[in-house]
Amino acid sequence: MLNQNLIFSEKWSARIKRHLLFWLVWGFYFGILHAANPFGQAEISFFKNLPFTITESILFLIPQIILAYTVLYLALPLYLEKNKIIEPILIALFFWFICGWINLFMVNTINPAVIPWLLPERYLENTSRTPGTSNFMALMANFKGALTPTAGAVSLKFFKHWYLKEQRNLQLQKEKAEAQLQLLTAQVHPHFLFNTLNNIYSQTQITSPEGSKMILELSDMLRYILDEGSKSQVPLKKELTMLQDYVNLEKVRYGNKLDLHISIPSETGELQIAPLMLLPFLENCFKHGASKFLRFPWINMVIELKDNILLMKLMNGKDLEQTAQLPKSGLGIMNVKKRLELLYADKYELKITDEADVFIVDLRLELAAGNEEKVPIVETTPTLRYA
Repeated sequence: MLNQNLIFSEKWSARIKRHLLFWLVWGFYFGILHAANPFGQAEISFFKNLPFTITESILFLIPQIILAYTVLYLALPLYLEKNKIIEPILIALFFWFICGWINLFMVNTINPAVIPWLLPERYLENTSRTPGTSNFMALMANFKGALTPTAGAVSLKFFKHWYLKEQRNLQLQKEKAEAQLQLLTAQVHPHFLFNTLNNIYSQTQITSPEGSKMILELSDMLRYILDEGSKSQVPLKKELTMLQDYVNLEKVRYGNKLDLHISIPSETGELQIAPLMLLPFLENCFKHGASKFLRFPWINMVIELKDNILLMKLMNGKDLEQTAQLPKSGLGIMNVKKRLELLYADKYELKITDEADVFIVDLRLELAAGNEEKVPIVETTPTLRYA
């Protein structure tokens, strides 16, 4: 039994071996079949005729290979990938006739000159074709012979395609089942987290109003990340609110030690943005700027809207002693660059300036207006319940 790696592998070494094996098997099979044809002379035995017909069949593989690979890699992709019908048929017919004439030229010219060099003279006796065979009949015989290996190659191609597709489907089903199991497991954690935060929030409303406010802001951030993070687009207003919640939490952390200036537009209209697109830049300022900056840390962020264009300028100071130890590009910044390229390919400009004492981010982002329905906001007592 043939190794599956040889049959289905996409490695060049395996593909070359697979194709060579196919043509060798077909050449010998074709030669064995034609050894039973006495060429109009019944006295020639099967085994005496076999060396000649196998040698001739191997030579005849040249036009057959041309036709088979033309159909496999030119005509067939036009039909399967571009859903065209006329062009593949015309291409196949054209090369069918071309290969027929190549085969006829080999019968009349190439083979008589080459085969005597390959076989002893005793195998060449009485091997001439039946006298009077017309070029038309020779072409018809070639057409029949050339179609067989081409049909076989196409069939194997479809079988391989079907097998790989089935394997991919099985893999996808397995991954889907694993993802569903992970999702069911992960759903426990948000409920547990929000229920716990809700209990803490209730306990701190009277005893520690400032702590209660922090829990509420943290809860809003987590809810935004869990609920909105998987969407393709969210209202810009929600994204900016989440940024403000993050800043408020960091303010409490640093107190008066941090010089912080934040300017965020209050009106965003119907503009939409990919979720969590701006947070990594701001988080990077606190992580690699303020937290590493031992003396006089500062952060300045200005976000402006000009029609549907978002302009963000973000700067933070850096300690000269810490600069050499900081990574040149954090994982969060790398990820957001990839997301910008994927989601806003020709609609953004990003310039990052990393100098000795300051880190500057200039972002220009073209946003689209969404069609999401406006839901009226009713002021009620805040709740942290996660559903």
